[in-house]
Amino acid sequence: MRKINVLEFVSLDGVIQSPGGPKEDTSGGFAYGGWTSPHSDSVSGTAMMKQMKMPCDLLLGRKTFETWAQFWPLSR
Repeated sequence: MRKINVLEFVSLDGVIQSPGGPKEDTSGGFAYGGWTSPHSDSVSGTAMMKQMKMPCDLLLGRKTFETWAQFWPLSR
């Protein structure tokens, strides 16, 4: 059995919605999208890139998949 590693953006108060940009996910009237950008630095960037460059399978939630799917070519 393989390990499951979780790589997630989460604030101290438990927010995971829309870390990447203000219009990423405004469902439920969420108006604070892009909340991670002001707090990024070279240390966090290096850590994220190290994790993201490792070979892996992805397990995505529905909303993340719907956002990402538009950037992936169809493989049919």
